[in-house]
Amino acid sequence: MTPSVITLAGGVGAAKLLTGLMRAHPPDDQLAVVNTADDTVLHGLHVSPDLDTVVYTLANAVNPETGWGLAGETWQAMDALDRYGGITWFRLGDRDLATHLYRTHRLSQGADLATITAEIAAAWGLELAVMPVTNDRIETRVTTIDEGEIGFQDYFVRRRHDVAVSAVWVTGSENAQPAPGLIEALAAAQQIVIAPSNPIVSIGPVLEVPGVREAVAARRDAVVAVSPIVGGAALKGPADRLMRELGHECSVVGVARLYRDVASTLVIDEADAHLADGVESAGMACVVAPTIMDGVESSVALARVVLGCASDRVHR
Repeated sequence: MTPSVITLAGGVGAAKLLTGLMRAHPPDDQLAVVNTADDTVLHGLHVSPDLDTVVYTLANAVNPETGWGLAGETWQAMDALDRYGGITWFRLGDRDLATHLYRTHRLSQGADLATITAEIAAAWGLELAVMPVTNDRIETRVTTIDEGEIGFQDYFVRRRHDVAVSAVWVTGSENAQPAPGLIEALAAAQQIVIAPSNPIVSIGPVLEVPGVREAVAARRDAVVAVSPIVGGAALKGPADRLMRELGHECSVVGVARLYRDVASTLVIDEADAHLADGVESAGMACVVAPTIMDGVESSVALARVVLGCASDRVHR
């Protein structure tokens, strides 16, 4: 069955919205298309942070304090590795390691990432389908002011995204192919949602896979984005810093300018209601609603607003 609701997703913010969408609309009628440009190889293992955050969250197994990793995790493997002076700045919990071991083993057997992701989601009992944007290797790279080019996880985790950036780009995207069936699903969906993920390093790489931006733009009237910026700041992560450092206005108006070619409506928080006219002047319809998701109820409430945008074409 072709899903009627497709969400373009990054990590924590997307997972929270998907939690609400899964309760506000039949989960077996939905598809989450997830960024893979922050995938990395550590200790010989293929790690897919955004995919795993989405799966763990929807399975109600995520660490509630961090928004990533597994609840009740232990760290004996990392503690033992630290004794040898191994790489431990990217912490992989003991149970989380099983996911990466399984993924890496299946890749070595010739399975593609989409197939493996579906297997992992099924093992966690998910009804909502989860798909990587591509089976091919793509990677976000960052140019820092002081250190030059580094990988995304080096920037995001090792340096805690606390270094100034002059450029962000995705390697491998020019030769990547969308995951099988993705373009057709985008063409047939009743609604496409852009989750409140980082527009530069989470949603940007998804749209950069050849054919995806064009497929989403062709459905622009059915595309609703949720701003990850509230009151001029990101709720989590470096979206606000990256927008400023790369020359974008760090506000919901700046978000609208980034998304206006692919989405017709932007949902913004009540804290930014005074900027609704600016969003509309930038070329998008604007819906004002509470967007901070601090629990399941608020996630469901926001999901209902988002789903209502397509059916009712709600305007401010």
